Amino acid sequence: MNFSTRKQTLEVRRMELAGILSQAGLAAEAAAAYAASRLQRAPAAGVPAKASLDELRRIDAALARLREGSYGFCQICGDDIADDWLDQRPASPFCKSCAA
Repeated sequence: MNFSTRKQTLEVRRMELAGILSQAGLAAEAAAAYAASRLQRAPAAGVPAKASLDELRRIDAALARLREGSYGFCQICGDDIADDWLDQRPASPFCKSCAA
């Protein structure tokens, strides 16, 4: 499976969240990653820092699964995660059935 588009989506969202968190004074590593990037985006208004940090952790876990080769497989049942589910939730570690 080729997940390069999803990887890029995850990395871009990670940079956005890092910017939000750096403005909130959270997650020094996220701030450093954002500063190192050349992508400049306006932070989403009204996103709570805790929710952003939680999403950042899910994205980091998804990127780790991409590196190790387990991305796209449900972490509960082991089945393939449907493309439409990953299109909607690229950081999801679970298939639609197990996530419910």
